[in-house]
Amino acid sequence: MTADSPMYVPAFSMKQRGTLMANKYELIATNPDGSDGALLAFAQQKRMAFKEQVTFYTDDTKTQPVFSFKARKTIDLGSGYDVFDANGQTIGWFKKEFGKSLLRSSWQLSGPGVDAHGTERNPTIAILRRVWDFVPFVGDLPLPFIFHFDFTEAGSGRPVLSVERRMTVRDRYRITVQDQRLDFRVAAAMTVALDALQSR
Repeated sequence: MTADSPMYVPAFSMKQRGTLMANKYELIATNPDGSDGALLAFAQQKRMAFKEQVTFYTDDTKTQPVFSFKARKTIDLGSGYDVFDANGQTIGWFKKEFGKSLLRSSWQLSGPGVDAHGTERNPTIAILRRVWDFVPFVGDLPLPFIFHFDFTEAGSGRPVLSVERRMTVRDRYRITVQDQRLDFRVAAAMTVALDALQSR
């Protein structure tokens, strides 16, 4: 991918692997036959970061940054996150809707020409995830539930983005971008946030 031009990627996947100090994410193109294609971006999120900031690179050498997202405020993570291109220009933003997320997690997502709302697809899984967080000794373990998010355009309700978690040893997500106006970088940032920030 290029560092400064918007792009549309209709389908890609995300692989997540955790280490003691960080979560690492690989964004991989999906070929027409459904197989994995080229690496689109690599990101790393430090655990227990005081102010959330995630930078995406061309690969795991982390020599060429291509985009990033960052919390607007140090303490109030509910204020939202901005997505930046390689030159530091804002290309979109997202925000968790904490009031609506008491039973089913909900997010707002915005990019050039796109304003969308995302919600957990299955309300039963949403409740089970919350119960899991309160079970002694297991709340910090990886979630054993498959959960999906669907984003639709504000007003029209047209599909914009779907993020589906697959049950594998390592977290893996399948992402479908139905709206061609949604920049891959904004979609990728939102996908990483759903994994890294979902419990916040």
